[in-house]
Formats: sequence, structure tokens, C-alpha cells
Amino acid sequence: MNENIVKRNALLAQKVIKGLQSRNMAGYYAENKEDALQLALSLIPEGSTVTMGGGMSVHEIGLPAALKAGNRNFIDRDEWEDKRAAALMAYDADVFLASCNAITEDGELVNIDGNANRVSAIAFGPKKLVFIVGMNKVCSDVDGAIKRARNVAATTNAQRFGLSTPCSKTGACMNCKSPDTICCQFLITRFSRQPGRIHVILVNDSLGF
Repeated sequence: MNENIVKRNALLAQKVIKGLQSRNMAGYYAENKEDALQLALSLIPEGSTVTMGGGMSVHEIGLPAALKAGNRNFIDRDEWEDKRAAALMAYDADVFLASCNAITEDGELVNIDGNANRVSAIAFGPKKLVFIVGMNKVCSDVDGAIKRARNVAATTNAQRFGLSTPCSKTGACMNCKSPDTICCQFLITRFSRQPGRIHVILVNDSLGF
């Protein structure tokens, strides 16, 4: 990565971290995927029950594999025949892993979901949330974050899942009501009433969509 971009990301991350702190959330900056992995593991106590929604960024830093190799009880829903039962276990988990579709410079998290298992767990349930967020997801404000979530994250995921939505064909959100739409629930996390619940690791890399 260009050294000027690295410097820019490091400075911008500090702004985002201050915004998160003002919203009763904790922010951290990792210079690379390896540092992000070690930081995430330090936030997840041994013996804890850990689960996650879909999160490409979490996989990209190698966190699920590291949890399986360690002394945590990682619930991998991909290994469960009953996906609903696995998803429901998130609400009483010690730690829930996720990324976000976008984050503002002032620390607001924006997420779009189709089945709501991810956004509902972010809103309530798990005792601790650990977000892995690439600096490519930082937007200037909520409007920009929603646009990114709809036109980049949702569109790319619709293509990845092979869904028959207008955006999967045009590459841009068409504000559709397709049966396949994954833009069903929008969640803006602007404050945490529970101190110590939400932890956001900003990674100096392009992660996820």
C-alpha cells in the first residue's frame, strides 16, 4: 500500500476512534491483518462462547480459524444443519463477531441485512461485539454510509449469492422490492448504552465489500 495512503488511514482512523469513544464504543487501529487478528483475540477471553453473522472481513483476517484452533467455543453456523438454531445462539453468546457495511468518520455504524439475524444481534443480545472493519468502509457521514451500504456492499453480496435482483445486473441499487432483496432491514448504531459492549477494530487494509 502506498505510504501516503497508510499515513492518511492512520490519521483518519484516530478521528473515527474519537467518534466511537464519544458514542460509548471502543475503537482500535491495526496496521495490518496480522495485527488485527491478534488484537481481536485479545478481546475474546478464552472459554467464551463466540458466534458471528456473515462477515467476509472476519474471515479475511483469519479469525474463525484461529478461534477453532484455540480455547474458545466458536459456533460456526456453516457447520450446522439447522441454520436457524445456530443463528439463535448468537443472542446469548459472550462475543458476536461482525463487520459493518459502512462506518462514518464520527463513529456511526451502518448495516443492511436480509434475514435480520446479524443486525438484530448487533442491536441486542450478545454481551460483547467485536467488529472488524477495513478502512475502505469509512464514509464522511451517514448519508454517504447508507449509499455505500446499498450500492457497494448490498450489490456485491447480491452478486455473490447469485440473487435475482436489479442491482446484481446493473451494479447499482435500484431501490427494488424484489423477492430476493437483501435490503430488508437498515440499522444505524449511533450510541451504545452498555459501556464495554461494542469494540471496533479499524484495519489499514481493504476488507470485505
